Amino acid sequence: MNNQLILALIVAVQVICALFFVGEIAVSVLGLPVGPFSWTFHELIEIGAALGLLIGSLLGAHALRIIWNRSRKAEESLRLAKSAFRDVLEERFADWDLTPAERDVALFSIKGFSTQDIAEFRGVSEGTIKAQSNAIYRKAGVSGRAQLLSVFIDELVADP
Repeated sequence: MNNQLILALIVAVQVICALFFVGEIAVSVLGLPVGPFSWTFHELIEIGAALGLLIGSLLGAHALRIIWNRSRKAEESLRLAKSAFRDVLEERFADWDLTPAERDVALFSIKGFSTQDIAEFRGVSEGTIKAQSNAIYRKAGVSGRAQLLSVFIDELVADP
């Protein structure tokens, strides 16, 4: 069975058991007549409903633990991917012999910032950023920002 079906069953069992107890309280408070059930049968139903809630809670806690572990693993994988991407950036920047200023501009460009934004971040004119961008593209052997980004994407998605 897939996980979604199991979780749906757990929730359904808990809802049914909770409805039983709520119904029982409503019958008691409103003084409604109860069918011809023996006291023993009624107690067995209550025990079954209580066990259903208990088992549902335990299974829910188990499912929550599994989800938490998966989330932790996914976060770790993302952290490693970020680190690997940063390593690829630094390696390419070194291969292209970019200056520290060009590295900053290249990084901001890859992050998708506009020329105007980069100029504001760095406290220089847009003309300076354009000149540095052209130097980056020339050293990287690309014609523009899109190709610069594709160099890194291609390397990350390439088969090992």
